Amino acid sequence: MASLKDLRNRIASVKATQKITKAMQMVAAAKLRRAQEAAEAARPYSERMATVLANISNAVSGTDAPPLMTGTGKDETHLLVVCTAERGLCGSFNSQISRLAREHVRKLLNEGKTVKIICVGKKGFDILRRDYAKLIIDRVDLREAKKIGFEHADAVARKVIGMFEAGEFDICTLFYSQFKSVISQIPTAQQIIPAKPAAAADDKADGGAVYEYEPEAAELLDDLIPRNIAVQIFSALLENAAGEMGAKMSAMDNATRNAGDMINKLTITYNRQRQAQITKELIEIISGAEAL
Repeated sequence: MASLKDLRNRIASVKATQKITKAMQMVAAAKLRRAQEAAEAARPYSERMATVLANISNAVSGTDAPPLMTGTGKDETHLLVVCTAERGLCGSFNSQISRLAREHVRKLLNEGKTVKIICVGKKGFDILRRDYAKLIIDRVDLREAKKIGFEHADAVARKVIGMFEAGEFDICTLFYSQFKSVISQIPTAQQIIPAKPAAAADDKADGGAVYEYEPEAAELLDDLIPRNIAVQIFSALLENAAGEMGAKMSAMDNATRNAGDMINKLTITYNRQRQAQITKELIEIISGAEAL
């Protein structure tokens, strides 16, 4: 049985840990508000970009469509861009994204496909390299970035597009976690190459207007599709940032409450043991006095 000194030291240690987890919870709550606002502000732009692409792609025939929209016509080599957080202490946030990516990799390998992985974020890299280290071709480190900016997503998009133009893969899928609430983040897989544009706007909404494009629709797509890929990656990074802070806030809240429960249990044990020791000493004193 632990001595009273050991119990006191352990109670002090848990109290110090509780202060740290409480502080981390408050920091995550402060960052969550900004991250959530950024993610929600990016959604309308991303959705509108997809709608514009859908409208323009309807005016382009199959032969004139750019390769990024039509693909290579093959389904042999898949590139997976897995976006996770750079740091831990956020519950199962990173493991859920990595689990979805692992399941996708396992399915593709069972079908005889070739798989390549780009990890955006340290935690996803650490998880995936345990089973698929040979499939990871690159890792993007964002630890030095104080704030996620479009330039980070654009750099990833340029690398992915460069690989596609070099014929290194046929299909690219983006993995991230869509932010719903503090306690709900949904792991998502989104194909970005070849582009899958959203449904075009209803003709009745614009009165059945016919659009003429200047320059030609195919030339617009050549510029818009690479930009849309960067926008989708940027939106995924913002969703991840909000989801990470929400998961961290929830995890630190649970840790703080668990530390409080542990302190209560240790305090009860300490008081019982101290009372038992006092009782034992009193019995010894009384027994000694009676013996005299």
